[in-house]
Amino acid sequence: MKFGRVAVDDAFGALLGHSVSAGKLRLKKGHLLGPAEIAALRDAGIATIFAGRLEPGDVPENEAATAVAQAARGSGTRLNAAFTGRANLYAEAAGVALVDAAGVDALNLIDEAITIATVPPHEAVEAGQMLATVKIIPFAVPRAVLDQAVKAAKGLVRVAPFVPHKVGLVCTALPDTKASVLDKTEAVMAQRVANLGSTLHATRRAGHDETEIAAAIHELARLGCAPIVVVGASAIVDRHDVVPAGLVAAGGTVEHFGMPVDPGNLLLMGRLGDAAVLCAPGCARSPKLNGFDWVLQRLLAGLNVGRAEIMRMGAGGLLKEVATRGLPRDAPPPPAPRMPRIAALVLAAGRSSRMRGRNKLLLDVAGKPMVSHAVDALLQSAARPVIVVTGHESANVRAALGGRDVRFVENPGYAQGLSTSLRAGLGALAPDVDGVLVCLGDMPLVAARHLDQLIAAFNPAEGRAICVPTHEGKRGNPVLWGAQFLAEMKALAGDVGARHLIGEHADLVREVPVADDAVLADFDTPEAMAALKR
Repeated sequence: MKFGRVAVDDAFGALLGHSVSAGKLRLKKGHLLGPAEIAALRDAGIATIFAGRLEPGDVPENEAATAVAQAARGSGTRLNAAFTGRANLYAEAAGVALVDAAGVDALNLIDEAITIATVPPHEAVEAGQMLATVKIIPFAVPRAVLDQAVKAAKGLVRVAPFVPHKVGLVCTALPDTKASVLDKTEAVMAQRVANLGSTLHATRRAGHDETEIAAAIHELARLGCAPIVVVGASAIVDRHDVVPAGLVAAGGTVEHFGMPVDPGNLLLMGRLGDAAVLCAPGCARSPKLNGFDWVLQRLLAGLNVGRAEIMRMGAGGLLKEVATRGLPRDAPPPPAPRMPRIAALVLAAGRSSRMRGRNKLLLDVAGKPMVSHAVDALLQSAARPVIVVTGHESANVRAALGGRDVRFVENPGYAQGLSTSLRAGLGALAPDVDGVLVCLGDMPLVAARHLDQLIAAFNPAEGRAICVPTHEGKRGNPVLWGAQFLAEMKALAGDVGARHLIGEHADLVREVPVADDAVLADFDTPEAMAALKR
């Protein structure tokens, strides 16, 4: 790719290197310059700009990012649409992230133009949490470099999902052990296990004696508990101490004692038949992260954990608070990056007044009602939940969408205009949504790829809080609105939508170019329907 300062008159077909603001002119970095943009730059008195121009064999940034991320995507992950040269991988379910660290290094060493960043290997992740981001640094990369990167990226990131287990717990007590200590230990362990998708199936209390411990372990095994956790009243100091002796007396074996993680050094790993037995360190009484968690997480994700796996946990294993660390362990950790929670509204309550007595949303388009095209595209996208606002011929519209995973909201005041449907739909949103796609039921050509492009562009922290699709410079629908605008949208009245808010918040608007005119095409007259069928 060629990049540098060029005369505006010579910039047709180039990519703008830096955002430009002059008067009413607003062009974002990476904008493809056509005749209209060049004329606007001239009118603004701008003679030269920094711009890039693709050369033969170059692959545009979004296409390249998608190719690398798709190659890196392993089981248990999902890929979002690329935007500004960035494509992200997210966890489909809670589990343990499996990252090939050596492979990540190898990929990043191929060329400075292609990068991948991931969560640490074996980190516990939540559903929807970001696992990796692929970023193409320039506007394009040579095909040969991309091919090499795609080959190196194969299966770099995957997730082992947590599998429900029946966990057993043995708590031992000395004569002076308070019952409240045992109660708290059981409560903390129950919550810890529940956070990983399993249940604390049974608990037993025993004296700190190998015979009583053996009996408790044996009984939990008989009840089908696996793994079994033993929290002793006194820390284990040797593999022949009381707790491991109780495991051996129950017929089990001691596989490994100690781990290079602090807190958590005094963990002992054993086995009774097919069940893993974790003799926990004292820090497991606390809900704070410790080495015991790392072992438990892997076990509940169905991963093998033995001596070698435990003794490789040392790098990054210093979890204990140190004076130089800026964030105390008592403070809540910052939230992990995740997919934005984007809901979708389909406005399907109108009277189709321009359709001469027919409900446009129920008309046949390619073998199914028009409104079902809009809903099906959303159900194939990353937006959830999908809420359909009905009013005019509500029963018929609901029937046309029968069997689909949508929520219906009735708007009894639909005759008073579009704003009433918008308010009804917004009122049904959960309080934790990050944004909402407002969709029209009469745009059957909009596809999931268009919707996912808008979701990929959405990032309020970077000033992209309203995402508007465009084709050849014309703005279309649907529009993705950040949650910060919901109050203003609910305050609207009459037969108007929220489009005027785009002008009021121009600094937070991001136009998202799409390849076809589906986002411009609605069908609300008989003539438009005839054209659609042709």
